[in-house]
Amino acid sequence: MSHVATPHASPLRGRTAVVTGAARGVGAALARELSGRGMRVALLGREAKTLNEVAAELPAASFCCEVDVTDNAALAEAAAATLRELGPASVVVANAGIAAGGPLATSDPDLWRRVVDVNIVGSANTARTFVPQLRATGGYFLQVASTASFGSAPMMSAYCASKAGAEAFAQSLRGELAPERVGVGIAYLHWTDTDMVRDMDNQPVLAALREHQPWFARRVHSAPEVAGRLARGIERRRASIYAPGWLRAVQPLRPVLPVVVGRVSARHLSGTADRQLEETGVLGEGGQADEEALRKSRNA
Repeated sequence: MSHVATPHASPLRGRTAVVTGAARGVGAALARELSGRGMRVALLGREAKTLNEVAAELPAASFCCEVDVTDNAALAEAAAATLRELGPASVVVANAGIAAGGPLATSDPDLWRRVVDVNIVGSANTARTFVPQLRATGGYFLQVASTASFGSAPMMSAYCASKAGAEAFAQSLRGELAPERVGVGIAYLHWTDTDMVRDMDNQPVLAALREHQPWFARRVHSAPEVAGRLARGIERRRASIYAPGWLRAVQPLRPVLPVVVGRVSARHLSGTADRQLEETGVLGEGGQADEEALRKSRNA
């Protein structure tokens, strides 16, 4: 359940936030959470209809822009429109992301690269575009990462590589912007109830990895619950935000996690039918919407 602070209690009240990937899942939930804390919110994403449906629910002023985060020109237009409609951004959340499952050998090279482009290049584009506004406001940039950067799972090579890269990118950016009093945080998300994660659960090896986690680590957290934790971290300008909170204790164990994941994966890969292992493709409705938008642009 989300724990929305009253607007008067939040230091975010009256400021402007930008959330990418805001059409659904954690992005939509975070837009609602930040708006509930009194922020004006610019919702950026690939699905205009869904973005507008989310915006219609928000109690504070909002603005929607259909944009591909890998398109620098489109992002520049979105940033100019945000400045014009809502004022300079004090918070920018690089949440846009897609995933694809399946073995590398039979994966579509274009889809593999698209995952990396959206999840890393898109985050860098978002930061580059909005840094001037964040400098003006002394703002805060939040990179949404994942426990995929802790112990990379097989059959998800593009997603895991991109999330590890996004973490490293944000760490580098933090050092660059610290002298200018612009904060940079990294949000580490675990199993969250989004369409992407639900599709991941249909991957046999990933399902096996989850089954071997402790009971508390197998729990799926709702998007509003995760958004509430992210919003509280944003209010405090945290360098690291963990959703759920126990992930903080996992950080010191990161050197051993790849070994554990590798052993469990090897056991279940050998016992999984070849037919299941050959299945590849984009995961979740958000990824499918991105794929459809790309198809339309190519055919235009």
